[in-house]
Amino acid sequence: MMNKYLPQVEENRKASYEVDPVFLNRWSPRSFKQDPVPDEVLFSLFEAARWAPSASNEQPWRFILARSREDKERFYPFIADGNRVWCEKAPVLALILSKTVNVKGAHNRAHAFDAGAAWGYLALEATRRGLITHAMGGFDPDKAREVLGVPDEYELHAVIAIGYQGEKDALPEHLQEREKPSGRRELSETVFEGVFGRT
Repeated sequence: MMNKYLPQVEENRKASYEVDPVFLNRWSPRSFKQDPVPDEVLFSLFEAARWAPSASNEQPWRFILARSREDKERFYPFIADGNRVWCEKAPVLALILSKTVNVKGAHNRAHAFDAGAAWGYLALEATRRGLITHAMGGFDPDKAREVLGVPDEYELHAVIAIGYQGEKDALPEHLQEREKPSGRRELSETVFEGVFGRT
């Protein structure tokens, strides 16, 4: 359990109700050091994801990792240029996908919901371990499917950059001003009582 907020988090985020600091300390920086992540640290993230809840215990999520130069270069062509400008320094890239068909051969309506839970567990464990993560929706799923040989029954959700946080000034100037934890809307705009829209 983390017992304090990171300095940049204290400046930019404030919880309305008490929660463990890990929830606010998790954000999505873009500046990565190129230092490798040891296996015992990296795979603890996926161990955390493994224990996420899922409908009927289907565990529909899968991850495809790219750590070697060869594997990362296989990923780069399907990642949007705006993301490549910073994510190429990350020592680990991971594509998260989920199986859309359940063990009975029917459509699994919860596959994306469950994959989101697995990503959340992974991201929180990364924060707890002193790592940063940044999930990117800016990629071409059709090209990724073709390049990585992903079967049709899987939906591709995001590419996740994983590593240690770098310095803000290592980013292109237009990204430096965005390199801080973002805020959140008030709970009253998110949680409704009884019917939609009633706070």
